[in-house]
Amino acid sequence: MKKLIFLSIVSLVISGAFAQESGKKLPQVSVKTLKGTTINTAELSNDGKPIILSFWALWCKPCINELTTIGDVYPDWVDETGVKLIAVSIDDARSSSKVAPTVSGKGWEYEILLDVNGDFKRAMNVNMIPHTFLLNGDGEIVWQHTSFSEGSELELIEMVRKLNRGESIE
Repeated sequence: MKKLIFLSIVSLVISGAFAQESGKKLPQVSVKTLKGTTINTAELSNDGKPIILSFWALWCKPCINELTTIGDVYPDWVDETGVKLIAVSIDDARSSSKVAPTVSGKGWEYEILLDVNGDFKRAMNVNMIPHTFLLNGDGEIVWQHTSFSEGSELELIEMVRKLNRGESIE
C-alpha cells in the first residue's frame, strides 16, 4: 500500500513537472471523429472563441459526471460565450466502439474525438483524467485542471467568461 501511495505521488509530481505550459498551441496529432474521419489536432478551432478540451474515458466515473454536468448547461454556455467543448475519449480500440452509444445515450452535444492509440494524450502530457484544458481564441492553452467535483464546472465557465472579457487567467 505504501508503495502504491508513493508511486501515485511520484506520478503526480512528474505529471505536474511536464504538464503542458500555458500559451502553447496544440500539438499535431491525428485522431478520429465518431464518423471515422481523421483530423489533425493542431487544426482544432472555434472561429476565435474559446475551446474546452476534455480528456475522458468510459470507465472514468468522474469524467462521465463532468461531461454530464456540463451537458446540462452547455447550450447556455454556447449561447452566452460561443465556447466549444471537444471531448477526447482515450478509450482503446477494444472499447472505443461503445463511445458513440454512450454519447448518444447521454445526449452530449459535444464534438467527440477518439484517441485510441493515446498519441494525443501523450502529446498533451495527460496522466490523470478527467483532464480539462481551456484554449483561448488563438488556440493557445491558457488553463488546465485535473479531476472533477461538483461545482468545478462553475470555475470552468468563469474562466471562459474571463477570456471573453479579455481578462488574463491566472
